[in-house]
Amino acid sequence: MTAKLPSDETLTETGLEASGKGRVLIIACGALAREVLALVRLNRWDHVDLQCLPAILHNHPDQITDAVRDAVARHRKDYATIQIAYADCGTGGQLQEACAQMGVDMIAGPHCYSFFEGNEVFAARAEDEFTAFYLTDFLARQFEAFVWRPLGLDRYPQLRDTYFGHYEKLVYLAQTDDPALTETARDCAQRLGLEFERRGTGYGDLATTLTDWAEA
Repeated sequence: MTAKLPSDETLTETGLEASGKGRVLIIACGALAREVLALVRLNRWDHVDLQCLPAILHNHPDQITDAVRDAVARHRKDYATIQIAYADCGTGGQLQEACAQMGVDMIAGPHCYSFFEGNEVFAARAEDEFTAFYLTDFLARQFEAFVWRPLGLDRYPQLRDTYFGHYEKLVYLAQTDDPALTETARDCAQRLGLEFERRGTGYGDLATTLTDWAEA
């Protein structure tokens, strides 16, 4: 289901271009900004715009649903279609319920680790990987800001084993083939005292979902 605007709005107000193709707004987690923009540019989706919410909501999932509601309400009058580039992301089904109420689509899956690897593949591995800690390209780049400091490990390094004592490996789900970023992720594993594994996932289900939205 998509968010269609009232038929009595003008073409400009409904976000319709002269060609008749409606403009699409993707409201995304800030942690997906690079990936969404890369797909928009690669596919030349000139009718697609991106609005990102703060990536730090990744650490505060209880705030995601209200932030998405506010963003949809703020932009609804300007676009023919609005789509939500979040999975459940720890909202406990609340985001899915809100999206259904607003008539907008969201990405299927529990979180970005799952849809980058592919939801079916991730689910098949889940039982054997409950001791794995995952990083994406974004989290490898932002490890200090999103993992190390929020957990207090910069101030209390002795807490590392309290937090990660039951983990066995760090799995880096790589969206790009970047040797320097791979080494950054490897260093993150070493700092956490975990084995390291890299998997090249590309954009996974994010790419197929955005393609469906942009080309509908």
